[in-house]
Amino acid sequence: MALSHDSLWPRAYSLFSQEKSGPSDVTLVGVPASRTSLSPTQAHETPDAIRKALLRYSTAHSDSRVKIEDIKVNDAGNVVSPDIDETQSISAIHALSSESELLIALGGDNSITYAGFQGTDATGLITLDAHYDLRDGVSNGSPVRRLIEAGLEGKKVVQIGIADFSNSAEYAERARKYGITVIPRSELRIKSIAEVWARALDIAGDKIFVDFDMDVCDRSVVPACPAAAPGGISADELRQFAFLAGNSHSVIAADISEVDSTQDSKDERTVRLAALVVLELIAGFSARE
Repeated sequence: MALSHDSLWPRAYSLFSQEKSGPSDVTLVGVPASRTSLSPTQAHETPDAIRKALLRYSTAHSDSRVKIEDIKVNDAGNVVSPDIDETQSISAIHALSSESELLIALGGDNSITYAGFQGTDATGLITLDAHYDLRDGVSNGSPVRRLIEAGLEGKKVVQIGIADFSNSAEYAERARKYGITVIPRSELRIKSIAEVWARALDIAGDKIFVDFDMDVCDRSVVPACPAAAPGGISADELRQFAFLAGNSHSVIAADISEVDSTQDSKDERTVRLAALVVLELIAGFSARE
């Protein structure tokens, strides 16, 4: 990638390119997983693609509270894939999370949410996802069910953006029985992002993991998400949620999942949006009070 150089226009990945040791405010880690996906995917290639996309952006933000350069960030590289050894993946994530205020995991398909959540001290879950992820078995369609069966209280799970014609009545009933709070796509058309987020925080509690499944977005902005449908949320709405998540003291970790970078459009719009989610999380964190 041939990019221009301007010392007065620092690129976002420069935040991660400096040698750092010890605890960090924000830690980035890749969790490459794709083998159990319900749709054929090479999502394990995506963490490094998102890193490359960070080169496209600067560190500037319009919110005067944001001081990205003042916080300590670190890129820990990629952990072993949970497809290979989920226990080892969880252990590695736990070690990183214990030395970071905010952990950002780059997927990988949505199966990484199980390892990501289990590797932190999270007790609540917020998903931005078109799907319930309550299927049986082990796949990118099952992490929420697996977490609840492993001890996560359903009443501390909030699912934002659940889409019509992308789920089943049976899984909707399963979500109800688990006590999950579902905020469907339709509700986002009549309530503000801030209102929805405040409600989700109140329900999920004080140690929250946020799953940014990118197929919650309209397919036009995430062509590299196999299960995305027309009518999902906009790129701007997703970015607003990411900033609010980063800005919330109760959020201790997040993941970005379900992108197959090898299937992206020529302009790389999906991985570029994923990179912006990373930056909005960091920007929100830097503005915490």
